[in-house]
Amino acid sequence: MARRSTLFALAGAAALTAAAAACAPAKDGSSSSSSSAGATSSAACTKDQLHLYTAGRLTVGTDKPAYEPWFKSNDPSNGQGFESAVAYAVATKLGFAKTEVKWATVPFDSSYAPGAKKFDFDINQVSITPDRAKVVTFSDGYYDVAQGVVTMKGSKYASISSVSQLQGAKIAVQVGTTSLTAVQNQIKPSTQAKVFNDQVDAVNALKNKQVDAIVVDLPTAFYVTAAQVPNSVIAGQLPNTGASTEQFGMLFQKGNSLVTCVNQALGQLKSSGELAKIQQQWLTSSAGAPVLK
Repeated sequence: MARRSTLFALAGAAALTAAAAACAPAKDGSSSSSSSAGATSSAACTKDQLHLYTAGRLTVGTDKPAYEPWFKSNDPSNGQGFESAVAYAVATKLGFAKTEVKWATVPFDSSYAPGAKKFDFDINQVSITPDRAKVVTFSDGYYDVAQGVVTMKGSKYASISSVSQLQGAKIAVQVGTTSLTAVQNQIKPSTQAKVFNDQVDAVNALKNKQVDAIVVDLPTAFYVTAAQVPNSVIAGQLPNTGASTEQFGMLFQKGNSLVTCVNQALGQLKSSGELAKIQQQWLTSSAGAPVLK
């Protein structure tokens, strides 16, 4: 599913305790996909060569409130939380000091609306989709969405360490999702999973103790445990098999050539292992969502 297109429409009802001036577009009119942004030399990606919304400063957009574990303490500027840490890691690769990064409040739905942007890029759990890519430009993916297992505190599945320990569980899942595919291909429960047309029905099945666990994408799992099902916990996340069909990308005004330099920075973070370490720190260890073996 497209992250937060429906998920955070619910958040408005249940508070989580959770156009002319803009960054300069690419001179060659590059398309909305990052792959077509063209090659840029390292020299062209030095800070003084970048097309920026404000000269000498990197302006990064995200929504307010900024939710954990993507951000910490509703403060994107502290460098804590997965997306804050990723943004600052990219900024460092582009030559910016932390004091040269400014955060702008950008409501989620307006971030990918057509038109001029008052930021250099937005980072806010925005899924890369073909429809959105018609009107904005996305970076390469910085996060492959994993599947999370949510159960109740105190249940025998709350402290599991392996996928095989879920085979005897009664599991709820939404029809037609990558979560259902993960249940069928990775967990292979001995009892056929309960399949619901709507995700909220699967969540209610857990809340009403009709099932032992639900499998949803990890961002949704964080929301379920924080706002939807009291006393629920993330037992863990399923191993990444490379089958994820959903990625989060940084979002730019359509045609902004800065995307090429950001992709270069992301490539360096991936190849060095730094991006994986950031994910391990904020989406696994401190978030209490260990990868099941």
